[in-house]
Amino acid sequence: MANISAAKTFTAIVSVATLGVAISFSAGTALAQEKNVTEDQIVRALAPEKKPLTRGLSTGPQTTVDPAVTAAEGKFVQRIRGRSTRSLSSAEREEIAAIVKDKPKIDLEINFDYNSADISAKSLPSVQALGRALTNNDLKGSTFVVAGHTDAAGGDAYNQDLSERRADAIKRYLVDKYGINGTDLVTVGYGKSKLKDPGQPMAEVNRRVQVVNMENKATASNAAK
Repeated sequence: MANISAAKTFTAIVSVATLGVAISFSAGTALAQEKNVTEDQIVRALAPEKKPLTRGLSTGPQTTVDPAVTAAEGKFVQRIRGRSTRSLSSAEREEIAAIVKDKPKIDLEINFDYNSADISAKSLPSVQALGRALTNNDLKGSTFVVAGHTDAAGGDAYNQDLSERRADAIKRYLVDKYGINGTDLVTVGYGKSKLKDPGQPMAEVNRRVQVVNMENKATASNAAK
């Protein structure tokens, strides 16, 4: 009887231990999945804000848009479409940075292999979600800026080159895998010049790719009329 009781106790302990491992594994998987952005999250972040058809439909503050500024931005965007990343001057990079401040955008934490522009396996789900989002009917046909950023490790020239190569890698993947028109993707690198968290210059949050919707289809269509 003692042996039977001991066996039952051992079986119970093993069962509880197995259940604990299963719960821990499931929780770990959920946490890992939360780090990968979804297509829906990207679409919602990059979709242009819907404006009311008439002023009377909105009770919120009205934003006045200067047509001359909008036209100038449109001309600038058309000028840089199709340009290579390295061909952009520092002045053009800063002009892009100024324009994107008020545009729909999302920061993606996309990891690359060390000292490389090769997208890491763990970041592929986020890049694939980006590809699906940019071919979504709500975004397809817009012009997007793909901006590469690094943390503060290393020199200015090194980080500038690395950020440009990484932005190019994202563009190449989107064009090759999702058939996105290359001229709809403007790639730019900022190196370590625009840290997301200046207080922690070496933090992972600074190693990111920012995607910005520069021109939505509705605006482009209305401007042409």
